Amino acid sequence: MAEHDYLAHADRLRLCDLMVEVGPAAPTLCEGWSTNDLAAHLVARDRRPDSVPGLVVERLSGWSEKVRAVELRRPYPELVADLRDGPPPWSPLAWARLDRLGNTHEMFVHYEDVRRARPGWEPRALVAQDEDDLWRVLGWFAGRAFGRAPVGVVLRRPDGTSRTVGDRTPVVTVTGPPGELLLFAFGRQDHARVDLDGEPDAVAALRHAPLRW
Repeated sequence: MAEHDYLAHADRLRLCDLMVEVGPAAPTLCEGWSTNDLAAHLVARDRRPDSVPGLVVERLSGWSEKVRAVELRRPYPELVADLRDGPPPWSPLAWARLDRLGNTHEMFVHYEDVRRARPGWEPRALVAQDEDDLWRVLGWFAGRAFGRAPVGVVLRRPDGTSRTVGDRTPVVTVTGPPGELLLFAFGRQDHARVDLDGEPDAVAALRHAPLRW
């Protein structure tokens, strides 16, 4: 695999290109956030590791938001340029292998956050390696994403490969390509092209559940 022949890096560049195209005030699927807000979040994540725990631990989220607010005071073109450059050399995520492990979900989801906030979007056709990368990271995050779901969940790829999350009943089977399943798991249910199969009340409960990683 070439150094940058992987989805996380390619989606970083696609996201930056799109951010330049739409400008700082464009909407995203992150509630209340513009592209400027999203760029500040991603640059803080890349360059301020002290802010990262607050992205997953709620009681630390105030510090993460303070760090992001500092980035927000910078000009939008600078933020996008820093985002395009990626993590600084001292960051482990500057290494291609760790970037692939640590940023596949982040860049895919947020690129789609900007893409799918605009009219006329369609899901992308991804190569098998990219689908497998997304399926792998979905396995890491599914337990947290669906941890508070009111039903049991089976995630199923179109080829029939599946994984079960939790032991609640009734069970809803969510079928789609790994990227669509990842978007669903990350709370973008209304913008994920998936099929849901189960009891109608259970399906409705999962579709409107507050999912997040």
